Amino acid sequence: EVDFICDTVRKVYSVKTEQGEIRRANINCAPLTVKELEKLKEAGIGTFQVFQETYHHASYRQVHPEGTIKGHYRWRLYCMDRAQQAGVDDNGIGVLFGLYDWRFEVMALLYHTIHLEETFNGVGPHTISIPRITSATGTPYSRRPKYAVSDNDFKKLVAVLRLSVPYTGLICTARESEKVRREVIPLGISQIDAGTRIGVGGYTKSQRANQLPDKEQFSIGDSRTLDDVVREICDMRNIPSFCTACYRAGRTGEQFMKVAKSKFVHNYCLPNAIFTFKEYLLDYASEETKLRGEELLIQHLEQFKDEAVYNTILKNLKRIEQGERDLRL
Repeated sequence: EVDFICDTVRKVYSVKTEQGEIRRANINCAPLTVKELEKLKEAGIGTFQVFQETYHHASYRQVHPEGTIKGHYRWRLYCMDRAQQAGVDDNGIGVLFGLYDWRFEVMALLYHTIHLEETFNGVGPHTISIPRITSATGTPYSRRPKYAVSDNDFKKLVAVLRLSVPYTGLICTARESEKVRREVIPLGISQIDAGTRIGVGGYTKSQRANQLPDKEQFSIGDSRTLDDVVREICDMRNIPSFCTACYRAGRTGEQFMKVAKSKFVHNYCLPNAIFTFKEYLLDYASEETKLRGEELLIQHLEQFKDEAVYNTILKNLKRIEQGERDLRL
């Protein structure tokens, strides 16, 4: 129900603690009408996601109930067109790999991308998600899917999507194991989750340390804490970024695509990654992660050859150390 979603987003944004806040709420929900999407726009959502699940018509009919809005293939397919019409211009698409041949699905994702770019003045998907079917309670289909994607083929499709849509955020969730996620990050994955709880009530204090298999939509492959995942990313010499700057600076849709496709966006991305990572290290990180993170920041600061930019970053880091938050370019 869209009004409930909007109220929830506003409530999320209103919660602020001494250490932080949630600065961007992305929404993954059922396909909506233009008027409903306009309400989401007004509520200030970040990226709006709807996954086609499978682009293969026969497979789609097999796993979606007939006579329902969910079974309406075209209604789902053109949801992002309606989102653009409503002014929701950061959109995420995706496939549930394992419902049909992964090669077909990858090509379909690319055709969907081309359609969006051609229809909306170059604005393609802000993100592409690539979940694989994992075991789910009460869902026999998930145990031995006919079109299961091997780890090797999964790595191939990550590389193909990264090369084909270089500007998009490529998302690999905690459905995947630690090992697989570690291996696909160098191939092009740019966004991951951590400390994930997908069961209803999973983030409450009483359940925070436990998974809730009887309440989960599917099983989790990587149950590590956020601190553990952040530390591993540091060990891979990558900066964990918590940046939400583009969305709040108006760099969405066409404006984002201009700076992303021209590669100018890196002039924002690395400094903002450094600022938000510094916040994390000060406010949330364990001592071990803090030590590794500070070493990594020093290494990345050495990349800035422009003295003015370098000094601006150092100045902002000092302000963060003194207690300021949410500094961004």
